[in-house]
Amino acid sequence: MTNENKNTSSRSAANDEGTMTATKTFFCRWWKLLVIVGVAAAVVSAVCAMLITPLYRSTAVMIPTNTNRMTKAIMDYDYSMDFIDYGSENNCEQALQMLTSKKLAMTVCEHFGLMQHYKIKSTSKHPVADFEIKWKKYFSARRTKYLGVQVSVLDKDPQLAADIANYVLEVYDSLCRETNRDRTLDAAMVMNQVCAAEAASLDSIAAHATPGSWQQQLVKRKCKKLAQMQARATQTAVECDLKIHYKYVIEYATAADKKDQPKRSLIVMAGCLGAIVMCIFALLIFVPRKEEENATEQPIA
Repeated sequence: MTNENKNTSSRSAANDEGTMTATKTFFCRWWKLLVIVGVAAAVVSAVCAMLITPLYRSTAVMIPTNTNRMTKAIMDYDYSMDFIDYGSENNCEQALQMLTSKKLAMTVCEHFGLMQHYKIKSTSKHPVADFEIKWKKYFSARRTKYLGVQVSVLDKDPQLAADIANYVLEVYDSLCRETNRDRTLDAAMVMNQVCAAEAASLDSIAAHATPGSWQQQLVKRKCKKLAQMQARATQTAVECDLKIHYKYVIEYATAADKKDQPKRSLIVMAGCLGAIVMCIFALLIFVPRKEEENATEQPIA
């Protein structure tokens, strides 16, 4: 090792020792003040935490079902999908989209009178926007790792939180039925028109068909095709009026017996540590400056 490296190592060790000595001196000088500040901050933080209204969390868990082909799965033996299959990843994403929709939120709001519960004044300039902010704060829906969906509601009333979570599942079913009905009604209308056109074409060909002619063979093929189309139209018409469930409820929400928020111990710890850190910074900044000013004001002997 060269002399230069030895000198550098010596200076580094001396600096580290000087820093440790200065740190010990600082805490030996101000430890009483830091303890007082920490205790005072803990008391104030505890009082503030006690004043915060506790919130209770209720959760419900469901698995979205794959029901868009139920009639086909039941009526068609060649169809590969089992009508009791659980939902897929795509069903979970669709369920989350519906659960976080504005339509569902406003339906729940109207049913439980959440505008008044959340103390949103009707004279507010943007009452709906204010409600949406509150709703996003207190309501959440997320996908579980087992392709389920967890619905979570926070509220100061534990029973109300459970009721809202369970009602959300009911509204989800209603919205799915409404969406499915709109889709199947459109499909049924198109199928009926196609069947009517195919039947008219079949009647026209059958009127000119003779035994053993190509028209008779065409009539047979068209009859088979029309029967298949009518069967699909019947399936679609049945689905329009089905009141099936679009979920398996794994766990219904119940009233919580323990608050979820606030975490008072964390608030007290954060307040105490924050006050101590701020006090240390204040001492490091202002005390040397004050001592320097006092030194300059002393008369020279």
